[in-house]
Amino acid sequence: MTRRVLITVVVIVVVGLAGCEREARRFRDTAVTTTHPQTVLLTTLTAGAAPAHSGAGSPFGNNAYGISEGKRLYAAFNCSGCHATAGGGAIGPALSDDKWIYGYAPEQIYATIVQGRPNGMPSFAAKLPEQQVWQLVAYIESMSAAVPRDAASGRNDDLSAAKGEARADRIDRRQTGHR
Repeated sequence: MTRRVLITVVVIVVVGLAGCEREARRFRDTAVTTTHPQTVLLTTLTAGAAPAHSGAGSPFGNNAYGISEGKRLYAAFNCSGCHATAGGGAIGPALSDDKWIYGYAPEQIYATIVQGRPNGMPSFAAKLPEQQVWQLVAYIESMSAAVPRDAASGRNDDLSAAKGEARADRIDRRQTGHR
C-alpha cells in the first residue's frame, strides 16, 4: 500500500514539474546598437493611400523581465521627473491615460523616445541602445494596461502608493494630437 502511494506521489510531482514552464528570458533579443529606425509614422494623415501599419509591437510586450527592465530604466533616466512615478503626468503628458499626443502604438512611443518631441522631450537616440528603448516602450505600455497582466509588475518595489501595473485598469487609448 505504501509503495503505491509513493509511486502516485512521484508521478504527481513529475507531472507537476513538467507542467510548470518558466518564462524564457532572452537577455539580448534585439541587437545592441545605437542606430535606430527612422521610418515610424506618427500620424495617419498622409497623402495618397492609407499607410500600412506594421503592427509588429514591442518585442518585450509580453516579457515580464523586459517590462521590469523598462521600469528600472524609467527610474534611472528620471522619466518620473516629467511624467510622474506612475505615468500620471506632471510637466510632461500622462502615460497612463487614454490621450496620446504623438500616438500610442509601440512604434510611435519608440520614435518619441528616440527622436524626442518639441517643447520638452529630449532625444535619447545617443543615450540608449535599441533594446533598452524597446524595454522602456514595454513598460510605458504596461502603465495603461496594454500588456498582459501576468507580464506586468504586480507591485512597486519602492514606497510609491500607486497600484502595480498588473492591477491597473485597461484603457482604450486614442491619439489626440494635443494636450
